[in-house]
Amino acid sequence: MSVANQRRLARMKRQVRVRRKVTGTDERPRLCVFRSSKHIYVQIIEDVTGRTLVTASTASKDIADGVKHTGNIEAAKVVGQAIAKKALEQNIKQVVFDRNGFLYHGRIKALADAAREAGLSF
Repeated sequence: MSVANQRRLARMKRQVRVRRKVTGTDERPRLCVFRSSKHIYVQIIEDVTGRTLVTASTASKDIADGVKHTGNIEAAKVVGQAIAKKALEQNIKQVVFDRNGFLYHGRIKALADAAREAGLSF
């Protein structure tokens, strides 16, 4: 088994472990993060009905135009601020943070900190 497969399987195990405990409700929807090497994607999901309430990513035009490179910490901060702004516009103040199996450092931590500073509470 290659190292890439081992990393992917380890992430999947962490994802299942975290998802067992973290679910989004009407009062506190789930803020789910996915990161690839080029982009970072965030959704706020209400798990009872399975609806996605708010999304933001570096792949969207409005955010990609504002950053020089989409796969770094600065881009993650911009996405964190954008998701918080969109969530507050829809009256979502509290969320449950789902790191989706990714370790909580680097881009994931930068996104969470930026969202907190912009007004979301986890």
